[in-house]
Amino acid sequence: MSIGEMGPAMTAYICILAAVAGAVFGSFINCAAWRIAHGENFLKGRSHCAECGHVLGIGDLIPVISYLALKGKCRYCGKKISPRYMLTELFLAAAFVLLVLRYGASGEAVRYMGFAVILLGLSLVDLETYRIPNGFLIAGIVWWAVTIPFVQPGLFGREGSFFQPSTLFLDTGVSTLSGLLGGFLIAGIMLLMALVFDKVSGKESLGGGDIKLLFVVGLYLGFACSFFNLILSCILGLVFVAAMKKKRIPFGPAISLAAYVTLLIGSFVINWYIGLF
Repeated sequence: MSIGEMGPAMTAYICILAAVAGAVFGSFINCAAWRIAHGENFLKGRSHCAECGHVLGIGDLIPVISYLALKGKCRYCGKKISPRYMLTELFLAAAFVLLVLRYGASGEAVRYMGFAVILLGLSLVDLETYRIPNGFLIAGIVWWAVTIPFVQPGLFGREGSFFQPSTLFLDTGVSTLSGLLGGFLIAGIMLLMALVFDKVSGKESLGGGDIKLLFVVGLYLGFACSFFNLILSCILGLVFVAAMKKKRIPFGPAISLAAYVTLLIGSFVINWYIGLF
């Protein structure tokens, strides 16, 4: 059901649910990413303070509210808690709401919410370790496959014809086939370019994790939006370099943020561009 088909009260209710869910998942994935980056098992053990190691209680784990109530400090040792925890919770809460406003109460919205959680998790790990764990990429592929029956437009596109270019190369739906095409072609092209550049320059240009991430992103975005995402990723990468004032930055967060923006406006931009011709 699209937002236009829901009344104001129902729209507000769905958005509140999405915001709460986003904050909860933001808290979980932030904790999981921190544990993975520091070599801990995120599936075992209770949450604890990163400074003193004290096990946290229920009152310490309420997304956003606990951070504000404790004034950004640990209840037990008094050490300052990184604002990253609250910021990631707020970010994912906002991300979920925007996805609901974009896709309505639909299977697509649920698919992209799960994808946003995965993108956030791998980005947080990449920022700390300069690597993208394969577990996140596998989770992205599995979630894409599991949600295929719950999204439209099916295998070939909205028109249902393999031979119509608009249902494959320009599909912004996204069809399953277009997703596979976007994943393999974008990742393949970038792999080839990286191998050539590395051979010529003698330096690593793009990590294997980034290329695999582009493949996973392509599955969700389809062929046309994957190209838009690639261009936007490069632009955001340059912005991150300028902002962080480093010669080398993890590229995963740029790809992830670009993918999220593409989910929101990519199809509109592409359709506008095609309409110019």
